[in-house]
Parts: sequence; structure tokens; C-alpha cells
Amino acid sequence: MGSIDEELRLDAEQDEREQEYISQHLPAELKETFSRDDIFYMMDTIVEYYYESGVLDTDSDEVDVDLQQVAEYVCRRAAEDKVGHFLPDDVFFVAQADLDFQEQEIS
Repeated sequence: MGSIDEELRLDAEQDEREQEYISQHLPAELKETFSRDDIFYMMDTIVEYYYESGVLDTDSDEVDVDLQQVAEYVCRRAAEDKVGHFLPDDVFFVAQADLDFQEQEIS
């Protein structure tokens, strides 16, 4: 088993890869809309949504994720946290790319 520092380093590297993946897979008109920090915030908030919503609490291999609900949650939290004002239709693409990245990592 690796040290906690090693685990943190590996997590940070994965987060960097995920952020890059999301940035690269956004539609052209959105590539300049979200900063690197915005995407990291959204990644964290998406994970928070998955845990709080209970969507991961299933015995099935198939998880049904409503990306529109994810996007709306991220927008609501960003406004509450005073991080920014994001549009759900734009955040939808971030949530989709995040899910695609996660599915790619599992495969």
C-alpha cells in the first residue's frame, strides 16, 4: 500500500487528466466560457451531487444519471457558493464530458 502522499499525488494527476479531457470535449463555443478553476469546481460539485442524490446507491451495474439535473445542481451550488453564474445548458456539456471520462476510466 502506498503512502498517503502518493495517493494524493495520483488523485491530483487524475484530476488534471479529467479537467483536460473535459476542456477538450466541450463544444467550440464553450471552450473559452469556463476557466480551469470553473471546471475543477464543477468536477467536485458533480461528485457531491452523485453522493447526495443517492444515484450511486444501487446494486445494479447500470446507473441512470439525469445530466440535466446534475447541471441544475451545479448551477444552484455555484450561485450559493458565489463561484459564478453558470447556465444549466452550458454545464450540461461539462457533466456529459465528466461522465464520459468516468466511464472511460472504468472500462
